[in-house]
Amino acid sequence: MNKVLYMHRDRAAVITTYGGLLIVKVLVTGGAGYIGSTICSALEDNGHNPVILDSFINGDPEFVEGRHFYKGDIADDELLGKIIDDHQDIEIVIHCAALIRVPESMENPSQYYYNNVIKSIKFLEHLRLSSINKIIFSSTAAVYATNDGSMVTEKSKLSPQSPYSKTKLSVEMALKDFCHAYNMNGISLRYFNPIGADPKMRSGPTNENPSHVIGKLSEATQTSSRTFNVTGSDWPTRDGTGIRDYIHVWDVALAHVRAVQNFDQIVTKDNPYCDINIGSGEGTTVLELVSAFEEVAGKKIEILRQTPRPGDVAGAYTNTDKAKSLLGWEPRFSLEQGIADFLKWIRK
Repeated sequence: MNKVLYMHRDRAAVITTYGGLLIVKVLVTGGAGYIGSTICSALEDNGHNPVILDSFINGDPEFVEGRHFYKGDIADDELLGKIIDDHQDIEIVIHCAALIRVPESMENPSQYYYNNVIKSIKFLEHLRLSSINKIIFSSTAAVYATNDGSMVTEKSKLSPQSPYSKTKLSVEMALKDFCHAYNMNGISLRYFNPIGADPKMRSGPTNENPSHVIGKLSEATQTSSRTFNVTGSDWPTRDGTGIRDYIHVWDVALAHVRAVQNFDQIVTKDNPYCDINIGSGEGTTVLELVSAFEEVAGKKIEILRQTPRPGDVAGAYTNTDKAKSLLGWEPRFSLEQGIADFLKWIRK
């Protein structure tokens, strides 16, 4: 590691470089969650220094052991002030903190708008006043119109169908406006469907009653009937079941590392905001996913066809050209590897 002198918020500071790259201190909200904690591991593996803020609504205390950690809320001005005072060299924020369950958001939209939108705007305002002006926002591909199972790009029509996805688009819009009105810069990374676990098994999904499809498939293999509910069989896809773009969570984490490292090349004074899709670039139907899961797990699953749930959509998959061009990133892990890492994690 080498020492370098640079200017940080109108003062000189000495920092280090790692393998020729600048070591960056990053505030990660929601850094005790499934995706957030994996991002923190990827940052550390690449020489960067995460500082975690999490309320433990969705997070796991084990995921913050040995790390800079603050327990609390993103709208707590006093706590945010302390974090920034304690770590005056924070350069970038990765904002992952949010409520994330689509069915729950349909039942209680007020809770989702308050926690995901109102608190995020308060958080952005605090960052603006503290002069931390680089934000990477954890968004979702559910902001797109996904009625026909087709491929989408960042220019595709936006039409979120659930309160959860609407809150994500609302924060995107707020961040974009903050970037154009104030001296701020933002990147929204729109994840498709993260699966798997940290390949080194440092973190993974922790919900004992999973709502995500891989967790439901795993549950099906542990019951005597081994049945799995397929909600919707008449979507306009190749086999009538919904289609998704499954992306390994480690690939998602590495996309954030690339966004941190390339931030100043991606957003500029003339273009202070950018949205980028993060997915595998391949669409997988529910029946194809079941088949892949059976092959990896070595267990047969019975299909029970049901009507779509509120908020369900046909789905979509992404074009990855923009991520490759701007981030220098492309996915490395297969669907089967994601399933295998998930199964390894739950056995652990």
